[in-house]
Amino acid sequence: MAADNTAISELAPVFKDAIIGSENTKDGVPTVWINPDRAKDVLAYLKNQSPKRFSMLYDLTAIDERVRQHGPAFQEQTGGDYTVVYHLLSYEANEDIRIKVPLSGESPSASSITDIWPAANWYEREVWDMFGIGFTGHPFLKRILMPHDWQGHPLRKDHPARATEMGPFSMPDTKEMQIEHEIQFRPDQWGITPKKADTGFMFLNLGPHHPGTHGVLRIVLELDGEEIVDCVVDIGYHHRGAEKMGERQSWHTFIPYTDRIDYLSGVMNNLAYLLSVEKLAGIDVPDRAKVIRIMMTELFRIASHLVWYGTFAQDLGALSPVFYTFTDREMAYRVIEAVCGGRMHPEWFRIGGVAQDLPQGWQTLIKDFLDYMPKRLKEYDVLVMKNPIFKARTKGIGKLTLEEAIDWGITGPNLRACGFEWDFRKKRPYSGIEHFEFEIPTVADGDCWSRAAVRVEEIKQSMRIIRQCMDNMPEGPYKSDHPLATPPVKKHTMHDIETLIDHFLNVSWGPPIPPGEAAIGIEAAKGNNTYYLVSDGSTTSYRTRIRTPSFPHIQALPMMSRGLMIPDLIAILGSLDFILADIDR
Repeated sequence: MAADNTAISELAPVFKDAIIGSENTKDGVPTVWINPDRAKDVLAYLKNQSPKRFSMLYDLTAIDERVRQHGPAFQEQTGGDYTVVYHLLSYEANEDIRIKVPLSGESPSASSITDIWPAANWYEREVWDMFGIGFTGHPFLKRILMPHDWQGHPLRKDHPARATEMGPFSMPDTKEMQIEHEIQFRPDQWGITPKKADTGFMFLNLGPHHPGTHGVLRIVLELDGEEIVDCVVDIGYHHRGAEKMGERQSWHTFIPYTDRIDYLSGVMNNLAYLLSVEKLAGIDVPDRAKVIRIMMTELFRIASHLVWYGTFAQDLGALSPVFYTFTDREMAYRVIEAVCGGRMHPEWFRIGGVAQDLPQGWQTLIKDFLDYMPKRLKEYDVLVMKNPIFKARTKGIGKLTLEEAIDWGITGPNLRACGFEWDFRKKRPYSGIEHFEFEIPTVADGDCWSRAAVRVEEIKQSMRIIRQCMDNMPEGPYKSDHPLATPPVKKHTMHDIETLIDHFLNVSWGPPIPPGEAAIGIEAAKGNNTYYLVSDGSTTSYRTRIRTPSFPHIQALPMMSRGLMIPDLIAILGSLDFILADIDR
């Protein structure tokens, strides 16, 4: 797909000396190669002066180009060993632009853009951690996902991909003592400076084992009495190297790993990944498979929101709702299990479609669920949303302005709670969702209450979409007959040896995806989820980048909690609806 070069043509007169060239990508996103010395100027211009106003830093990552066989021409011309990739989003124009900066050497470095986008802080730390690329001017450049004593940078191509390629793990007493010493909190090592010369504040560890953090998340609070002066968020305890796994598995065998990213959203993770794979491969998915995918992703959206609903109420002191919402989630899982054969991790979507057709009687299961839920939601309205204690704990707490939300990379329900009607399903439809009727819920206050109200209404809208899927399910195949669809359609395999061989290779080795790159985003349960995939023409991905919503959401936590109390922090955490595996990957 040829890129829309409007944004590039706007840059050319202003930064003629900075532009190395432009690149056509499979996803059609305008992609510009920029001289490293001028990259920061270009990015600042795109945010603040461009007519299209690329106001959000949607993602920031890197690629190790050193062993790539089919890289872009500009990478070869510049001789860059690494490429830093900036993905910017313009809400005004509903367009993206991708800025690529080539870097060379064993210890390459670029200019930090944390003074342009505060959200760049964690992204740059992650690139340093994973690739060893430094960022001049970064306020606190240290590892973020790996342990501080880790040797090497895991997403470099020369770093081992499997534990069997490394020495056996050992924990001698000297190492244990050193680690215990390192995990002691020293404010100056975490970028916290004294606020007053003659005053010392108390520091309190919240987590990494605390029910309010919903997983292994550590938050160090700087307190003045019970008021939060500042806080430091320490992540990485749940890091499993999902992106590295994506570069060692075949395109097909990586699908089950995606289920474990946002592990409450099941096949919704599959969809974001497969849309990018199918864009690279040029695969058109049949209409029936598209509608099945929409139906199952919306069912998982409801299941995810039900978990959030009950646990958020529990965080604020209401114990009963969590038992009710988890019981109702079982109703959703009953449908999911009947269709997919699995519950939380069904890994049911496939390249080109879904694993099998819908079972007999699926309409009855869907109808029973849709008839059951509205009454329950009304009960939750009384029990939770109209509860005066719940209101007192959430209204006016953890407020975000729309400008702050965009600056910090906030997406999904948390962005719509700032009064902004933006939803990928409406603005950038995928999988045929443009044919469905539903509303985009918004609330204007940007506080914990608003984030809750948006999600409650989203459950109702998801039910509306699922009913339309049930009433208008098209006939036809559930998987594409494209030769790169995996597993391939088997109907001709016993008729000729060529088709049998092709089927055998596609199942055992996986399909070789043509060279190129693509990033397709979806409206996941917790915000915008995108898989940026780079193919080198082989049976595995050359670069798998997972842009998750929870990562930037939790980065904004200190800004949202300063000046509030510790119980307010718990309310903010619950209202953000994050998942640790979504943050750490």
